Amino acid sequence: MAVWPRRSWSRSLKYLAKRVLRLTASPHAIAAGIAAGVFASFTPFMGFHFIISFCVAYVIAGNFIAAASGTFFGNPITFPFIWASTYSTGNFLLTGTLESTGHGIHRSMHDLAQTDFMSMGFSGVWTLLQDIWNPLLKPMAVGAIPLGVAVAAAFYIVTRLAAVSFQATRRKRLSDRAREIKRRAMASASGASAAGSVSPGE
Repeated sequence: MAVWPRRSWSRSLKYLAKRVLRLTASPHAIAAGIAAGVFASFTPFMGFHFIISFCVAYVIAGNFIAAASGTFFGNPITFPFIWASTYSTGNFLLTGTLESTGHGIHRSMHDLAQTDFMSMGFSGVWTLLQDIWNPLLKPMAVGAIPLGVAVAAAFYIVTRLAAVSFQATRRKRLSDRAREIKRRAMASASGASAAGSVSPGE
């Protein structure tokens, strides 16, 4: 379900958006949580996106549930674009050129895909990560910062506006419902009082 939703992507996203907007939190907390999750999705540290999003959400006073929801920005559809853009941006920031060491990247990705992490142990995994840090992970991590911040900021603005509107509409609906209940109660009380004032002989 976390990799590919059982429902269509549009229905799943609408459902997720409703769940997030219904959170009992301030518009800032909801928007900051979503922004934290989106930012975490840009980092190349797969498997740690939840932890990264929680850490960022804690720093910027975001809601943790919203942060977890925001990590779904990274999915099988968006990851290829995220990885390509973060690598290109990071490589440019580090080297000043858009040229990439294509052979090294392909080799690193091939080694990573063919790796049996369970049989390597911690030291083996650590050695592998050191080998692919400079050619792959370092440029992606550097590129993730400006791109992640920019996209997260856009999501913060949109989510905050949506949360403010949703909460205002919900307060108005609850207020209207309370007034209607009060009106019916008063009408019922008036009817009972009028019935009680009629004498039995009339």
